[in-house]
Amino acid sequence: MPRPLPVALAQATPVAATAPFSGFAAEVETLAASLSSRGALLTYPELHLCGVSGTRAERDAQLNAAAEPLSGPRTKQLAELAGDLGIWLLPGSVCERGDNGELFNTALAFSPQGELAAAYRKVFPWRPYEPYDPGDHFVVFDAAGIGRLGFSICYDAWFPETARQLAWLGAEVIVNPVQTTTSDRAQEIVLARANAIMNQVYVLSVNAAGPVGTGHSLVVDPEGQVRAQAPGSGATLLTDVLDLDAVTRTREVGTAGLNRMWAHFTDADAPLELPLYQGRIEAHRWTPATPEPPR
Repeated sequence: MPRPLPVALAQATPVAATAPFSGFAAEVETLAASLSSRGALLTYPELHLCGVSGTRAERDAQLNAAAEPLSGPRTKQLAELAGDLGIWLLPGSVCERGDNGELFNTALAFSPQGELAAAYRKVFPWRPYEPYDPGDHFVVFDAAGIGRLGFSICYDAWFPETARQLAWLGAEVIVNPVQTTTSDRAQEIVLARANAIMNQVYVLSVNAAGPVGTGHSLVVDPEGQVRAQAPGSGATLLTDVLDLDAVTRTREVGTAGLNRMWAHFTDADAPLELPLYQGRIEAHRWTPATPEPPR
């Protein structure tokens, strides 16, 4: 049974943290009307709803002021919006206030049923410039009948452990909301392709538009081919239909018909020690988790 997933990447300029929610809701409603079907996935860049300006100290203060717990009104509004439109809404990341006062940079996913399906706290804040507390675990979530997705946020993509762990948890698509304002977007594009190749997954890297972000959002397939890419930093909407069965095929027959990294180890191999992590690779634990089959 085919597993298509229509996706749309909204390369957009961040919305001011103090802006009324109604403006964003109207934008999402307009974009949702242009998508191919209910159940499509619409994703935004990092901190899209928490746009700030000024000096570093002023920005940090604004980010703290924008923080809400996951039980707050913003989450409720986003859930209702996704449910009303019948789409997977990934509004980028938001400033989350933790139970003990922490400030997290948290990516959210809302289902077409209007439920919070996943919340992921950025594990690798861009230090020393970002004020966030780091998350302590990676997150995947299931789109029933389609497949499994995972989150990384911006600088997370620079750490290969992130994409490898998500793929091992069964992610077939890694959604990477980004707010890159610096000159290293060219390197991030290479990393998006490399993470897709090394883990045989789709990667959706959606960056903020100018004048804040440097754009160049892209969709990469499980063999590292760029399926769609924004040509610059202007506001735009990238659309595609992912075939999640391509992940299964690539892992079965190999990248370029050759490389099957997830089938590398055999039961006869001795465990491979990983002193960096005080751990090891054991053959029986190497295979990725399998998402629920389509219904």
